[in-house]
Amino acid sequence: MPIYEYSCRSCGHDFEALVRASKTPTCPTCQSDDLERRFSMPVVRSEATRAVSSRDAKQRDTRLAAERVHAQREYERNHD
Repeated sequence: MPIYEYSCRSCGHDFEALVRASKTPTCPTCQSDDLERRFSMPVVRSEATRAVSSRDAKQRDTRLAAERVHAQREYERNHD
């Protein structure tokens, strides 16, 4: 079941849809079935992109952990 990108010719809305078998999707905005399937770029995965993704995830997790610690300290300071 691939996910395709569509552009509605009636209202111009761009969206993605999970397409099952031969069913034709409809526009979620105007319910029109006058759609144009757009070309989707494939996702490229390599060692470099994995390293960048991993680094970004670690930075995000570190930042969120620091925010949680700060929130907990604020709570303890204000509620003791």
